[in-house]
Amino acid sequence: MPMKGTGAGELTVVDRFDGGVGWIAYPEETMRRTAHAIESDDGLWILDPVDAEGLDERLGEYADPAGVVVLLDRHKRDAAAIATRHDVPVYVPEWMSGVAGDLAAPIERFDDRLAGFEVIRLLDNPFWQEAVLFDGETLVVPEALGTAPHFRAPDETLGVHPMLRPFPPKQLRVYDPDRLVVGHGEGCFESVGTAVRGAIDRARRTAIPMYLKNAKELLGSR
Repeated sequence: MPMKGTGAGELTVVDRFDGGVGWIAYPEETMRRTAHAIESDDGLWILDPVDAEGLDERLGEYADPAGVVVLLDRHKRDAAAIATRHDVPVYVPEWMSGVAGDLAAPIERFDDRLAGFEVIRLLDNPFWQEAVLFDGETLVVPEALGTAPHFRAPDETLGVHPMLRPFPPKQLRVYDPDRLVVGHGEGCFESVGTAVRGAIDRARRTAIPMYLKNAKELLGSR
């Protein structure tokens, strides 16, 4: 399987909940890049999107788009193209650098609130800038947590990103959402707060098994 798919994406819905949807454009890719759209009183917010055939029809089931949002400095993905198509801006955290200049679309900045979402500045350093959203029900974590295979140690269903295992994002332990949606893989919809805290608390302990599993899978794919 390729790490990252190219060409016309095949829309596959992986998360569906009241007022929201998540999809993968390339179901066979290793990275399992996942995008979401969530409604608020202001309209539909399209988060870290990857484009795919039929996406606009799927989004048409919800409110009119209010904006496209980039939550991770590496997740520019297809944000500009989708924003242009829907005639909305791309929203970027005001503290996130090196993103707006690479997007061929109007840019709006936001700080600690975006419509009905609390914005958590999870990571902000020269190597990694990540914002997390929470609206009281849905926690959106674009990269620090994931369910794609390369995030997970054996027997895990949710894991901390491999690069963050030595210093897991403990600030996420305080949230008790109804659902968690992530930027790589399917979301979590049962005992979510417990699942998040468990992933963070065991991140260091299970790091070596996870690294070994990933190395074995990488060598086996050659």
